[in-house]
Amino acid sequence: MTDWLTEAVPRGRVAAFRTLVYLFVAADLVVFTPWVRTRVDVPGELYHPLLIGRLLPLPTPTPALVGTIFWALLVLALLAATGRAPRLLGWTVFALYFEWMIVAMSYGKVDHDRIGLLVALAALPTAGRARHGDPTRTEAGGWALRVTQIGVICTYFLAAWAKFRFGGLDWATGSVLARAIIRRGTDLADVIAQVPHLLIVAQFGILAFELLSPVVFVLPQRWRLATVGYFYSFHLVTVATITISFAPHLVAMTSFLPLEKVRPVVWARQLLTHRGRPTAPEDEASPPAALIGPEPAVGPATP
Repeated sequence: MTDWLTEAVPRGRVAAFRTLVYLFVAADLVVFTPWVRTRVDVPGELYHPLLIGRLLPLPTPTPALVGTIFWALLVLALLAATGRAPRLLGWTVFALYFEWMIVAMSYGKVDHDRIGLLVALAALPTAGRARHGDPTRTEAGGWALRVTQIGVICTYFLAAWAKFRFGGLDWATGSVLARAIIRRGTDLADVIAQVPHLLIVAQFGILAFELLSPVVFVLPQRWRLATVGYFYSFHLVTVATITISFAPHLVAMTSFLPLEKVRPVVWARQLLTHRGRPTAPEDEASPPAALIGPEPAVGPATP
């Protein structure tokens, strides 16, 4: 079990995953969750912190507190994406983002698409230094990626458990997807909804998919990547039909992928080098071959 948890991976993979995760944190603040800053506009008595927020305990959000977290997290996440000071910046980003999520989820709605991302932020500081493109293998980095993968799969499996806990089989046989399409469906979803019984079949399929998701860990590498590709296609369909993106979860799921092979900076540098390479100039002193004509045939020498 220990060997599986600490299966060594290339340091380049850890570096690429780290950069992707921290860049997403910065993007999350300004693209996906900027609404968190508006929470301070509501009365403080509406703030009901999650259990962890009550145990620590954490203060009731104020404009100064939330604004400080926002700007500090934005700057530090961008710095952490460079790979510098991985432990100091990593732990600081995790603590700030964790508080950002507690503020976000303590007003009545808790999203479950951030489990894997939070696990990644907690695990990455333990991976140590890693350089892009470095093929050296690291067990510490392997552990960080593995626990992130476990968090990703727990998101699926525990979602199925919650469906059975609160809805039972009625979740699969009811009108869950129909209500979702009515609330936030797209034109594509309207077309799908017209197919008899298709939504019921889809609900059973979602449950089966979530319950069987842990199988990904016992598959050979080739089939594991194909299965992760199916996971991504599932979320693509979800976005295209009921506009739910699961963006943090999708970022965490890249822990399954060989990210060390994705080198956009190197590719861009090679492209610029290729475009900037001068072409060999033609010899202007040599007339075109068509004007010279064929060389005269050389016959045998006569005595």
